[in-house]
Amino acid sequence: MKRASGFRLSLTGIALLIPLALFIIVVFLAQYAWPAIGFNGIRFIGTIDWSLGNLYMNPVTVRGYSVPLGANYGILAFIVGTLLSSFLALLFALPVAVGTAIFLAEAAPDRLRPALSMLVELVAVVPSVVFGLWGIYVLAPLISHYIGPGITAVFGFIPFFNIHNSTGSGFGLLAAAIVLALMITPIIATTLYDALHQVPRELRESAVALGATRFEVVTKTMLPTVRVTLVGGVVLGLGRALGETMAVLMVSGGALNYLPKTIFTPISTMAAFILSQLDSALSDPTGMAVKSLAEIALVLFVITLAVNALARVIVRGATLVRNV
Repeated sequence: MKRASGFRLSLTGIALLIPLALFIIVVFLAQYAWPAIGFNGIRFIGTIDWSLGNLYMNPVTVRGYSVPLGANYGILAFIVGTLLSSFLALLFALPVAVGTAIFLAEAAPDRLRPALSMLVELVAVVPSVVFGLWGIYVLAPLISHYIGPGITAVFGFIPFFNIHNSTGSGFGLLAAAIVLALMITPIIATTLYDALHQVPRELRESAVALGATRFEVVTKTMLPTVRVTLVGGVVLGLGRALGETMAVLMVSGGALNYLPKTIFTPISTMAAFILSQLDSALSDPTGMAVKSLAEIALVLFVITLAVNALARVIVRGATLVRNV
């Protein structure tokens, strides 16, 4: 009995390590960013002007805080860039991921299924910098010369899809979304494939016995059975997209202080901006710039947490509706 209690306590201690580490990181971020939170206030998430100020003059005191002259920290443009690129990536990735998972589970030849599944999993472990380089030398020129003009020819009457309203370089929101979609598609596909593979054979055979077609078996029997896992995979993919740094930094165009007006406009995401600005921020003698970057990380964490919570609410609501 004592051995069993000790085993349970050991497992509990190990299981608590991850939430404890997360708690420590959040507390550190909040404590470190506290002066920036006090200085920036609500303007931090409601304005788009980001300036480190004059780092070569003596700092001035503003609202009780010592900051460089002219310093201003507003991140609305980065929040919009992060959310738009992530949700567009999800929009591109979800149909491909679901189709891939269904193909692997239902249509792929038995002999080829393990190899095809392994290939999909391999894409998930490709370093992000490789996607970034591909985006620079292949995707951006394609968008600039072919994809962008093609979209403009069809949907150009909508300003958001008109490449002539942007720089036309190919670096921007669309490039970032496509690269992110490539990175999160394997995550969603492998998660869904594992779930579809676990659906009891009796369930499929029962549906077929009732006269369902193969399409109906997949869409009305298997996918509803694994909907919670599907949402979990989507949340995992969305979390990866929200926090991706290097690949987005390489293809997003590095926009500063303006909101994206078209799908081709250069953007900056929160994670990529932290990385790109860290070196300059470290030269701030007051430290307020680095603390503001820490505040961005805190906001990004809150957004990721909110997205996760929203997904769980949606799943719970769908389950309740289905059970009524």
